[in-house]
Amino acid sequence: MATEFFLLGFQSDQQSRIFLFCLLLVIYSGTICGNLLFITLVSTSKNLHTPMYFFISLLSISDILLITDIVPNTLHILLNNGKAITVIECLTQFYIFGGVETSECFLLTVMSYDRYVAICKPLHYTIIMTSRDCVKMAILSWLAGFLLAFIDTITVSTMTFCGPNIIDHFFCDLVPLIELACSDTTIIQIEVYIMSFPILVIPITIIITSYANIIFTISRVQSSSRQKAFSTCSSHLIVVSIFYFAILSVYVFPSVVQTLNINKLLSLLYTVFTPFINPIIYSLRNKEIKKSLKEIINKYVTVL
Repeated sequence: MATEFFLLGFQSDQQSRIFLFCLLLVIYSGTICGNLLFITLVSTSKNLHTPMYFFISLLSISDILLITDIVPNTLHILLNNGKAITVIECLTQFYIFGGVETSECFLLTVMSYDRYVAICKPLHYTIIMTSRDCVKMAILSWLAGFLLAFIDTITVSTMTFCGPNIIDHFFCDLVPLIELACSDTTIIQIEVYIMSFPILVIPITIIITSYANIIFTISRVQSSSRQKAFSTCSSHLIVVSIFYFAILSVYVFPSVVQTLNINKLLSLLYTVFTPFINPIIYSLRNKEIKKSLKEIINKYVTVL
């Protein structure tokens, strides 16, 4: 039985690997700084103490955990043109990755519901989205995400790996692990199919329904208020679209992905680039974030 796997990463010439190493290092540093800045702004600015920014700050925490789980190991792989990783380390990385990604699915769903209540039921918003209820939804999202990931990880750990131990990927993902298994994988395939309903089908249905109602409500308001109403949820819609496009392309419609290189690029999209651009997207179109950032900068400039 295999006691370790070998991650190939991106097999290319040395110059390409060095370029990708520098790019990922810059993105990783920018992601950590950007998301920490966003969390700091939300926690210190009183005008950002709302459910929407509370959930965005939780999304920033998820992004930090996700990219930290993936990128440092990927950088090591790029420098050494591959890396040996024990089965335990591989399963640990897989569990953290699965838990964070699943939690993000639930958080994005809750954020869509928050925007639906804010735009479609503004008079009841403070009653429905209380601080206590927001904390409950956040805790449930995290618990459900890591519980479902734990079930998957336990099932994968029961599989036997006795053949080739080379993973043609830059991290331990479900699909390459299943392909390496020597034992019967029917159980894990059935499990993945069943779990796709609470992880993908139900969240996507809620998101689509929420935004359908939002668009219908916005279309009925005056043109002067329409742009303001849509600007509050357009950033979230962009983030959701990018996230689910990559997820569905890799896991639900794998036939579309014709080569392993495209698969790796799509995996980079939702594991590395999405955490990097999330704080940028939420900040560029948000006047309150810009205002809070200016206040903090002016405060520190005055102190200095």
